Amino acid sequence: MRSEVQVERLLAMVPFLLAHDGVSIDEVARIFEITPRQVRQDLGVLYMCGLPGLLPGDLIEIDMDAVDGRGAIHLSNADYLSRPLRFTSAEATTLVAGLRSLREVASESSEEIIDSAVEKLRGVAGEAAASTERVHVLVGAAAAELRGTIESAIGAGRQLVLTYDGGSRAATSRRRVDPQEIAVRDGYAYLEAWDTERQGWRSFRLDRIAAVEPTETAVGQHPAPASTWAERLAESERVRLTVRASSAWIAEYFPVHEVQRNGELSTIEMSIADEAWLTNLLLRLGADIVEVSGAGVAERARARAAQRADEALAAYRE
Repeated sequence: MRSEVQVERLLAMVPFLLAHDGVSIDEVARIFEITPRQVRQDLGVLYMCGLPGLLPGDLIEIDMDAVDGRGAIHLSNADYLSRPLRFTSAEATTLVAGLRSLREVASESSEEIIDSAVEKLRGVAGEAAASTERVHVLVGAAAAELRGTIESAIGAGRQLVLTYDGGSRAATSRRRVDPQEIAVRDGYAYLEAWDTERQGWRSFRLDRIAAVEPTETAVGQHPAPASTWAERLAESERVRLTVRASSAWIAEYFPVHEVQRNGELSTIEMSIADEAWLTNLLLRLGADIVEVSGAGVAERARARAAQRADEALAAYRE
């Protein structure tokens, strides 16, 4: 454990112990999210701390017999540390940014609660509150009414039918999903949901959801979703792209599983988490693609790419 982490915890622990005389070691461990053994070690450090001079009357006093005998903590002679720590500018700014990000994706009924929390945080931040005025958060999300419908379905455990635009005209579709939560990543809000047709967890950008239809169908039981981007990608379908040398750069630019080189050709195996992304990649590489093979995602993406190419040619002819 880093020493600065322990110092921060001790400075927060002393005011708490002064205000809760006789509190148990187990309760302190629960509140500070550490083990009872770590609490005992922290008390051993506090027992040797105090004001300059370090004479008996200068040190923090702890009844160690009560600690070791009954697991109760009695701390005194530390009134100079009775006030809780103030937030630093960085801490206050981080918390306010998080709350304002949450407000961007919250339903109308939750906005007032979040605004109240921001004001209370600014009230206890002291001088650090000034830094929070420079924080402005903008999250790509859907309208408040649509978000409210999604939150209601999540709370009630009911399926939703989405009209979803995957980023191109050819990718608009209707998806029946079991909604789980709304998450914010990289400035965008996503609905994490189980796609009942494709039988897997999917992320739907809220600003691309055109409409939401609530249903009375209860959500089902599903395996736990992957917790990280890398895990989600590992669970996605794989495709194999054989490309000419001028497009072999994709093996260095995107995560891949395997690369086989044969003269001027490279066969690249990669996972595809977003079919619309694969469609755009196929259009971008164009004539450099020699072959596309793999799971059904490859066939669907190839068909969409061909359709969009035909539409573009037709527009040029017009």
